[in-house]
Amino acid sequence: MVNKPTEMASTEENLDPIAISEEQFNRASYYVKGLKRGLVEFLKKPKRVNIVNFPVEMDDDSVQSFQGFRVQHNRVFGPSKGGIRYHPDVTMEDVISLAKLMTWKCALVNIPFGGAKGGLVCDTKKLSEKELRRITRRYTSELFDELGPQQDIPAPDLYTNEQTMAWIFDTYDILHPGFNNRPVVTGKPIEMGGSFGRYEATGNGCLFATQRFLSKALIPDHQDVAGMRVAIQGFGDVGAVAANAFHRQGAKIIAVSDSKGGIYSETGLNPEEAERFKAEQGTVVGMADTMTITNEELLELECDILLPAALGNQIHAGNATNIKASLVVEGANNPTTPLADRILQGRGIHVLPDILVNAGGVTVSYYEWVQNQVNEQWDYDTTTEKMRAKIHAAMDTVFNRWQAFMVGEESTHDHMPDFRTIALVIAIERVAHATLLRGIWP
Repeated sequence: MVNKPTEMASTEENLDPIAISEEQFNRASYYVKGLKRGLVEFLKKPKRVNIVNFPVEMDDDSVQSFQGFRVQHNRVFGPSKGGIRYHPDVTMEDVISLAKLMTWKCALVNIPFGGAKGGLVCDTKKLSEKELRRITRRYTSELFDELGPQQDIPAPDLYTNEQTMAWIFDTYDILHPGFNNRPVVTGKPIEMGGSFGRYEATGNGCLFATQRFLSKALIPDHQDVAGMRVAIQGFGDVGAVAANAFHRQGAKIIAVSDSKGGIYSETGLNPEEAERFKAEQGTVVGMADTMTITNEELLELECDILLPAALGNQIHAGNATNIKASLVVEGANNPTTPLADRILQGRGIHVLPDILVNAGGVTVSYYEWVQNQVNEQWDYDTTTEKMRAKIHAAMDTVFNRWQAFMVGEESTHDHMPDFRTIALVIAIERVAHATLLRGIWP
């Protein structure tokens, strides 16, 4: 029997990433019937946590020590899967929380992976390419027994990219000669077995999830993105692709931002021009015919769709009452806190959760893994259309379950579950069911 979760106090929030993931899990598990307490504890905790510390010789001949993490949360459906982020503030708690999120994401879109995540404490903006290569190779070698095509498969995340993945693959391949090691990592360069459509997958998935949701007619006068005003926090790999995808479908991109600030235009921005300006200047701030705004101001703009695609906890108790969007589409992981979820739900603002919206990345990563296993390479349209079908199917499942709560006996609960909770309910049920089907060993 799972007890009803207690709500966070309205005057303060616990922003610890593990506390947030447990709060989200508790809300969802309340609606999962027959979930045994021991199974709850198993699903909450990671299967394995790896912490590595190692020295690297820097370009100036000094030696610097680095700390890295790799967390494998669950392998019930198959090998664990998850990105590696390089960031000066990444913590083990962050990585544990994100590994859990990957488990639910994979279960929700029905791909045969469990959740994992990696992190390395470093500032890529202060490191040369040679230093990054040495750091990446050493991090990989420290974890070489934990990684593997049938064991744990990394991918790009915050401040890592296809070059990082190429270094990881090469290091692993040298340490494991004589095998087809291409499936050990996804998000690789196309020339090394990467998948067409992988770079664009997460941003495109944001569009596909939004389009499918709008087709359900829950937002008056908007059953497609055409003409909708979109504000995007985070103009990196996900945000920039999403901006172009929405723009091509007729949406008006009124604001974008990066780590240095944001820009706003009431008449709309051309995302391609913003990309070119950022490539030249290192930031979107200062682009002609735009107003400079802060990242915080962007979140509170008058818009139809708010797409946070930067860091976590950007929408919180302190600003949730000021959000003016009709729909929040989570391109980033964990951008909305549990208390903010409650505030937004109370104000009638729907939130499309990260485990659905940004699942396009891991879906196409799965397709890359499949292609590598059989030494094939599909074209962009094939992978993108297959991913679109997965996102649409997941959205339909979540929406149909939400409707069942609305009209069924479960609607008598004190709090009607939001879309995040519904998505987590579905994912938890699938992982729990598979765990019991396999049998508790021994």
